[in-house]
Amino acid sequence: MTVNPIIEAVRKNLDFSQNKTLKILLYEAFRKTIILSDIPAGSRINEKEFSEVLNISRTPIRYAMQRLVEERLVEHVPRVGIVVKGISIQDAYEIYDIRKALDTLATIKAMELMNEADFAELKALLEHSNQLNDEDRVDELLVSFSDFNAFIYEKSRMLRLKSIVTNLQAYLVYFRDIAIRSSDRRDKALEEHWLIYRGMKTNNREQIQMITHEHLDRSLNFILVEMERRKIE
Repeated sequence: MTVNPIIEAVRKNLDFSQNKTLKILLYEAFRKTIILSDIPAGSRINEKEFSEVLNISRTPIRYAMQRLVEERLVEHVPRVGIVVKGISIQDAYEIYDIRKALDTLATIKAMELMNEADFAELKALLEHSNQLNDEDRVDELLVSFSDFNAFIYEKSRMLRLKSIVTNLQAYLVYFRDIAIRSSDRRDKALEEHWLIYRGMKTNNREQIQMITHEHLDRSLNFILVEMERRKIE
């Protein structure tokens, strides 16, 4: 019997090595598969078929669908069922426009509140990123890049802002990880992080805004290329 390719795509993203409940693992697998357009927009999710092929109850599948409806990645269509909406290029533009404003705000606020010990810690984080990049330890470098952003948001003491950006970035993190695996993009992103750090050290708001916007524009461009390659519109 031929297995539905949509089910196979979700199965590939089920990571049982993580210490999470089945409903969370299934939700994250569906989410990643939909965002990367491995389930095309317009596809119908058949809960019964997923349950039978994956040999699991329909309860965790329903939980995943409920979460995805809330995120507007799928929708419930009367007399049809759950239909995939996915994420569009326009969504990517919107998310990055919001991030430009919020990241700039958080960075300037963090700069105003950080002390010398904080700046030393941020510099050490960047030096560690340099080492990871030189040694081509890409997975660890991705974590380090995330740590850089998290550090700034933590030091901004704007917890609501951090929550908003975390939720926004979650939509595009899979594309970001693909983009950052390009050695050229890794080198440039790291250089941009250093420029942001120096702008913070010198209390240069104009440089912070300019570099933050350039940094996010370059990241967006890599993401758009990948979305276009996947024929996401």
